[in-house]
Amino acid sequence: MKLISWNLNGIRAVAKKGLADIISELNADVICFQETKAQEDQVLEALDGVNGYHIYSNAAEKKGYSGTSILTKSEPLSVTYGMGKEEHDNEGRLITAEFKDFYLLTAYVPNSQSELARIDYRQQWDKDLLSYMKELEAKKPVILCGDLNVAHQPIDLKNPKSNFNKTAGYTEWEIAGMDNFLKAGFTDSFRHFYPDEIKYSWWSYRMNARAKNVGWRIDYFLVSDRIVDQLEDAFILNDVFGSDHCPVGITLK
Repeated sequence: MKLISWNLNGIRAVAKKGLADIISELNADVICFQETKAQEDQVLEALDGVNGYHIYSNAAEKKGYSGTSILTKSEPLSVTYGMGKEEHDNEGRLITAEFKDFYLLTAYVPNSQSELARIDYRQQWDKDLLSYMKELEAKKPVILCGDLNVAHQPIDLKNPKSNFNKTAGYTEWEIAGMDNFLKAGFTDSFRHFYPDEIKYSWWSYRMNARAKNVGWRIDYFLVSDRIVDQLEDAFILNDVFGSDHCPVGITLK
């Protein structure tokens, strides 16, 4: 089973760059999108020509902002939008699809923003998401994918020293948030297979960053420890373009 996650930074923009063809080439069983920046009808319109998938979308109340989608070849047992907390659920940041053997969550985790204006909210989000995941995990294993907006270790970004505690996504508070997920029984799938590999999933549009590979790894698949042995591989698809992020994924045995 092949699962892929991709922050599109606007599904309608990527649709104009051949998204339907990219989806066909990826040939994943499930594809999760973040930052669709679209309402449900706009997502469906952008995916015109994409066949063979059930499509589920969670849009923000604010139009053109945030938003997540799941495309899956197999119909889930259930689909839930948000985590049941009003303060988090109006930005379309989370979808949970229940399958026979696991829950799959796709999340677009809030950015702490410039000057860390939203860091307190971000910390609460991390705490509440982990609590929600542990409730689900009491029933069956959980897989979380998406743009988690944190580079966890120095190896996960090009310039760790100059960014630490200054730039959203690489502060002690966000790193601690990721630590809490790992301590609570989840595994970073890419680091499980490739503990020392330098590979990024996001690059700024400025300063020709992608061509120079001045990037960050902020897109993840976290997997319940008890199904880590079912992981076959984890991957980052640097050669897929269309967004300032690239797709990341896992294959399950």
